[in-house]
Amino acid sequence: MQLTLDELRRILAECSGAEAEEHPGSDVLDTAFDDLGYDSLALIETGARIKQEYGITIPEDELTELRTPRDMLDIVNHALVEKA
Repeated sequence: MQLTLDELRRILAECSGAEAEEHPGSDVLDTAFDDLGYDSLALIETGARIKQEYGITIPEDELTELRTPRDMLDIVNHALVEKA
């Protein structure tokens, strides 16, 4: 199991109330969450959703330190590999 960019975009949009299509394309991988319109609350909500859907916990202090979707994908997918 792996968290994909599309799945992360869906979760972020649901947790922030934004439209998933506001930031199309893979160029968002290295765009700062702030520039994408996602604040720390959206990241914390995303972490809770990832825990619910994927069964892994990312500490809140680590979540708020993540800067880009690539950072989030890296930490989540690394945790999924360790869990497996």
